[in-house]
Amino acid sequence: MSFQDETEAGASLTSRIAGKLSQRILTGDLAPGAAVRQDHVAAEFGASHVPVREAFRTLEAQGLLVSEPRRGVRVAPLEPELVREVTAMRAALEALALRRGFPRLAAADLEEAASAIAEAEASQEILVWEAANRRFHHAITAPCGMRRLLATIADQQRTSARFLFAAWQDLDWQPRSDAEHRQILAELQAGRIEPAVRALETHILDAGEALAAKLLRSP
Repeated sequence: MSFQDETEAGASLTSRIAGKLSQRILTGDLAPGAAVRQDHVAAEFGASHVPVREAFRTLEAQGLLVSEPRRGVRVAPLEPELVREVTAMRAALEALALRRGFPRLAAADLEEAASAIAEAEASQEILVWEAANRRFHHAITAPCGMRRLLATIADQQRTSARFLFAAWQDLDWQPRSDAEHRQILAELQAGRIEPAVRALETHILDAGEALAAKLLRSP
């Protein structure tokens, strides 16, 4: 195997480990504050510690893991201020992506957004709804073509998903969010970019505030 092949294989394994751990954190299988042992993860995936460390760094950058002296690596706690920070970042970055991509927003993008809304409205399953929610947001922001911006947005959306999974049973999340998606789509279909941007920002910030308030009320 060449050096390039080894590098690509290592990157693939790192991505697989990060993906599996991310899913467990997002769905609550790994609870806030739970320890994540490097040796245990390495043994589970039959990996050396190198790809595991890289996977941990990826999840730390996404706000899903924290590393502390003498405490090791653990699942990041659910903190109201972190919710507000992440949603403020998402609102600003997605607004930027929507504005930059609007001149290239095609009929196919709007059709994909409409399809995502329909899928979300048809499902009562939170995992299905959350995936459709991300499809909607990606459909309207991806035309910007700014890869680093879109990668950062995707990271923040994964963190937001974790907050949603932790609190969705206590929130009236679906009808309001679906209606706000339809409002954003209607503005875009009519060619009204600034009202669409304002609706998108308000949609993200209000959802974040509702989640933060729920966490503050939790024991």
